[in-house]
Amino acid sequence: MARVFGLLALLPVIAKLTTAQSVPEYGQCGGIGFTGGTTCAAGNTCVLLNPYYSQCLPGASSASSSVSSVSATSTTGTGTSTTSTSSSPTATVSGFVKTSGTQFVLDNKPFTVVGANSYWVGLMNYDTTDMNTAFSDIAATGATTVRTWGFNEVTTPDGVAYYQSWSGSTPTVNTGANGLENFDTVVSIAKAHGLRLIVTLTNNWSDYGGMDVYVNQLLGQGSPHDYFYTNATVIAAYKNYVKTFVSRYVNEPGILGWELANEPRCLGSTSATSGTCTVSTISTWAAELSAFIKSIDSNHLVAIGDEGFFNDPGNPVYVYQGSAGIDFAANLNISTLDFGTFHLYPDSWGESDNPFGTQWIEDHATSMLASNKPVIMEEFGTTSNQSDVYATWYSTILSTGLTGDLIWQAGSDLTNGPTPNDGYAVYPGSDVYVLDTQHAAALKARDGSA
Repeated sequence: MARVFGLLALLPVIAKLTTAQSVPEYGQCGGIGFTGGTTCAAGNTCVLLNPYYSQCLPGASSASSSVSSVSATSTTGTGTSTTSTSSSPTATVSGFVKTSGTQFVLDNKPFTVVGANSYWVGLMNYDTTDMNTAFSDIAATGATTVRTWGFNEVTTPDGVAYYQSWSGSTPTVNTGANGLENFDTVVSIAKAHGLRLIVTLTNNWSDYGGMDVYVNQLLGQGSPHDYFYTNATVIAAYKNYVKTFVSRYVNEPGILGWELANEPRCLGSTSATSGTCTVSTISTWAAELSAFIKSIDSNHLVAIGDEGFFNDPGNPVYVYQGSAGIDFAANLNISTLDFGTFHLYPDSWGESDNPFGTQWIEDHATSMLASNKPVIMEEFGTTSNQSDVYATWYSTILSTGLTGDLIWQAGSDLTNGPTPNDGYAVYPGSDVYVLDTQHAAALKARDGSA
């Protein structure tokens, strides 16, 4: 652990709380290596969430530095995970997050978007105990936000939670217990841990169905992937799903925002393409769909959910060329899109973690300033030297003023074992988990948010 805390020195110094100061609601009040204040503000109790993090949560007033334990720990080889031994904490989530220039705001005060991705939390048939553990583990890092999937398209239901089924060309939204009622539970438990959700409504890739299910079911197997963006029948079907899903949560403060798709590109999981898809194709679609969501729901923010590729056709680097169909800078200018997103996977793109990674962050921060809209690095990962690489990336996020970030991906040890791990998962007790905890505090300190 000494190596990790040494790395943390690379981050800007976090303003320290003296023992005479009260730690605000949801602030850190204890943990291994923590040197800040331990007395929570009135109406809050310092709760031990894991050995590295105690947090001031709403509840009985605490006038001392004592820590109230509401969790037990279990190890499953991947790290230490909190397992709730009581009902969910009753954290208060109210109001709707908005934007002001390059910041997110809540009740006209800065709101820091920092946290993790958990695509799996509503799709693995987890019970409420496991969902509580998963969200507790994320919240324990100081996270405010979780990005998750609001889709699972199936042609043959197999007992796993799903949100829409297809019989030939006829889709049916699943509003039942293993459908949207299940997602109701996801939202409720996230809120109980003080977390808000960014919900992605379909996938460029075939995981959990995605765009190709619409295209294949409506237009025939093997139809071009990019018809999802242009075919009137497909667009109408997707709008129907979006309307049903979004309408259900119009007045739900636990939703931070909606995303049109995960990583939209001209090409999907298959090689089927029309050959006519360009950056204009996806930009036009994004403008139409974001306006459609805004016509249904004026409370929540909307973003694309893309990887943030640039459109410089002469650039030798793929993610800067525009050939995937994304023009990040142009899309930021769409009036019905409230914030921008980008992803960072140098290994997958054939690039170095650094200096490529830091340059990628800096370039998106430049676009953020030019558009005067928030921009978040909402997915990122590397599979080697994670602590070193992430410490450098976090330092760049802080110094450039980039609005926020969500790591890919959260991990927990649950009743029947660990959550899905693609090599990027961050489990409680790991070096990166500790780093994430410190980064969240640093980002909030930079923003002046609680």
